[in-house]
Amino acid sequence: MTINCRGKLIDLSRPKVMGILNTTPDSFYDGGKYKNDQAILQQVEKMLKEGATFIDIGAYSSKPGAAFVSEEEEINRLLPIIDLIVNRFPEILVSVDTFRSSVAEAAVLHGASIINDIAAGFLDEKMLSMVAKLQVPYIMMHMKGTPETMQSLAFYEDIFKEMMYYFSERIAVARSYGINDLILDPGFGFAKTLEHNYQLMQHLNYFQHLDLPILIGVSRKSMLYKLLETTPEHALNGTTILNTIALQKGASILRVHDVKEAVECITILEELKK
Repeated sequence: MTINCRGKLIDLSRPKVMGILNTTPDSFYDGGKYKNDQAILQQVEKMLKEGATFIDIGAYSSKPGAAFVSEEEEINRLLPIIDLIVNRFPEILVSVDTFRSSVAEAAVLHGASIINDIAAGFLDEKMLSMVAKLQVPYIMMHMKGTPETMQSLAFYEDIFKEMMYYFSERIAVARSYGINDLILDPGFGFAKTLEHNYQLMQHLNYFQHLDLPILIGVSRKSMLYKLLETTPEHALNGTTILNTIALQKGASILRVHDVKEAVECITILEELKK
């Protein structure tokens, strides 16, 4: 299983790690931590040295209750950072976490390689046609509603049946636009209760029937720290456990704050396969 990033084929038969670089001041874990060029470059270099294949940049926090950010502000936050890291690391593969087509276009024109959309095109009707035009891999996540309303919509008669229908429909629409490289994200924590999140993890291999790479993002999320009665800062051990389980159940990409630990999970499990 491969994806084409700017002419470079990335083989996902061995899982890869996507390091998170939040540029929002209100991110739930590391908001406001990387405030200047030096801090940003040091963090990106650290993640690349530790084995990250992709760096995911977001400029609009999707946590419940996050402040609204205009398209102009999102672009103004993102582009200088993309320019900064692409100029320093020309071979870098940048993923941009956005649900807006205008932001996606600007980001790719400045060197981004992947679009990571929490809404799978539902929050911007132009997104899928834009991704097709840009011809970059597209990560489509499962969510109901918006970041502001999603937690009030966390109810399902059959969560797996509803999610399979959601992804099947989104895949069909994306293919109709000519999008070649699709990646699925079950959306842990998005319109899902604690119990839903663990049901999804328990049966994650169910989504392998869709025959597409699966991205998992559970890093330091509330499904861990609420269950363990701790904080995001103390949820690394829980993150590592769930990343290991996700890999065993077919995950192709781990989206994480802590790259070294995720790479170690992959290395150990790949050795066990031999």
